[in-house]
Amino acid sequence: MNLNPKHTEAFRAVIETGSFEQAATRLHLTSPAISQRVRALESQLGNALVVRSRPARATRMGQRLLQYLKRAKLLETDLATEMAVEQDAPLTLVLALNADSIGTWFFPALSDVLIRERVLLDLTVEDQDHTYTLLETGLAIGCISTEPKPMRGCSAELLGVMRYWLVASKTFHAQWLPDGLTRKAARNAPVVAYTHKDTLQSSFLLSKLGLPDGAYPCHYVPGAASHFNAIRYGLGYGMVPELLLKASAEPGEMVVLTPGKPVEVALYWHTWKVQSPRMEHLSQQIISSARKILK
Repeated sequence: MNLNPKHTEAFRAVIETGSFEQAATRLHLTSPAISQRVRALESQLGNALVVRSRPARATRMGQRLLQYLKRAKLLETDLATEMAVEQDAPLTLVLALNADSIGTWFFPALSDVLIRERVLLDLTVEDQDHTYTLLETGLAIGCISTEPKPMRGCSAELLGVMRYWLVASKTFHAQWLPDGLTRKAARNAPVVAYTHKDTLQSSFLLSKLGLPDGAYPCHYVPGAASHFNAIRYGLGYGMVPELLLKASAEPGEMVVLTPGKPVEVALYWHTWKVQSPRMEHLSQQIISSARKILK
């Protein structure tokens, strides 16, 4: 299969920017020229590749093509680096990670190897239950996810368990939960979640107190440090990674609302089975480093 690079470049630009107009701006072409190239690619492959919506998105076949193109680009870049006279060309990795991994163990564990291997990171931060979709749609070449099952052509390796504690500041606890986390108190006490996709708190309250999502007030504060600060300074209560509590909280500063009952979330590293030598090496570094911390 001989794919025209101008056609595939136009297709990638449409998916990455979300429209034919923005793709045209990126590639310094007209919108009709971009449309013509994408249609030529669709005609060659005999399948629709782009859903003409706002934003434009890849069809199922388009997602598979996008996966292939990203992997091919990574292999090409890696080969060019190895064959270069100067072995200084950086390798760009497009990864989808959850905020808690980025905010706790990822950089302390992997900064040395990322610097040594001259890796440039292009990170997408997403809830751990949704990073898998970014790999599936070709928008990342590796991800940390709660999904244990690998997709076709990929591998999934257990990294370990991220342990969470449901906590509140002393002031918040005294004001909102003086008798503990009862069902009545939980109806009024504000929760702090990352985003609307974050289900750690909502799943806990549903299973333990029978309170569905929407039965209590909720703040949405993305980012591990920002989320913890919102809890720390009394805006609400919520799930905080044990690693972050140990690193950032003063002894006795936070009240654990469910002593002896942490929530444990298993995390998996997903990436393609066929990958460049440098990416394969980095995958092994990610797995081994995570397993030392996420026990």
